[in-house]
Amino acid sequence: MAAGAKRRSLGRVSGENAVIEVAWMYYHDGRNQQEIAEALGISRATVVNYLQEARETGLIRITLAAPAFTTHRLALELREKFGLAGAWVVPDDGLVAEESFARVVRGAAQWLPDLLAPGDRLGVAWGRTVFELAEQVEARAIADLTVLQLVGSMATPYGFTAEACSTRLAQRLGARCLNLHAPAILSRAELAAELRAEPILKRQLDALEGVNKLLFSAGTVTAQSHVVESGLASPEELDAQVARGAVGVICGRFIDAEGQPMAGPVEARMIGIALPRLVGLEMGLLVVPGLDKVAPSLAAIKGGYVSHIATSTRVAEALLAA
Repeated sequence: MAAGAKRRSLGRVSGENAVIEVAWMYYHDGRNQQEIAEALGISRATVVNYLQEARETGLIRITLAAPAFTTHRLALELREKFGLAGAWVVPDDGLVAEESFARVVRGAAQWLPDLLAPGDRLGVAWGRTVFELAEQVEARAIADLTVLQLVGSMATPYGFTAEACSTRLAQRLGARCLNLHAPAILSRAELAAELRAEPILKRQLDALEGVNKLLFSAGTVTAQSHVVESGLASPEELDAQVARGAVGVICGRFIDAEGQPMAGPVEARMIGIALPRLVGLEMGLLVVPGLDKVAPSLAAIKGGYVSHIATSTRVAEALLAA
């Protein structure tokens, strides 16, 4: 301990207050763990535990400034090659797929609020990527923001239903939430058409026409695709669409390699926004957390749905090489 420095004990201070005291000394005062331990009369191991608790409970938040990711060499190359307004690239060298996924989602969650403005009407797709992003967005109220569910509800084995994605994100951003109170897909096209004409649902669908920004991740067309697992398409319907040229899924709807919507029996039975309405918006943030999404993401870019992209270094390299 430095000469003249006064040693003090945490004494009766415990619990959260002790954690805050240690975190303040470490992050704001710039003192190292040994100095804190000596100053407070506790062990260095206790200091380490308090700092870990502060991170895990959200008492402190550690972030890197946005330019570290948006001005990365690969981010600039993505912008130039694909004509994007912005790109956010996180490093993932040496990481396994799940670790890379977590980094990309965390980065996109940090970036999203900066891309929104008061009065925006943000359309939200569904899926694990979008749901995990919503969970990690820092609570920040954006005035007069509306979050809209773009595809109807579904009986999914996952926790990340369409309404869960939009509702959670709206909560984090202090926004008004407009959900679709209808199934994502019906058994017959005629039934779907009748339901769309119902006054209550028609008003909800009409509200989607005001969307000016989009948050989504392009889905895959493998046998493990969410569209199959959630019942939006049967394995046979998926195979048929792939045979016709489907390479990806946006908001539950199939797209070809050029990003064009693919008509078919599944499309006619769906309840949700029509894909052409999502082309050329003020912002289309595409989150690409893994190499399995390179092909559908390229199609989404070609189709005009994307103005901003959040991804990792390995995926960025794959996109640029394609």
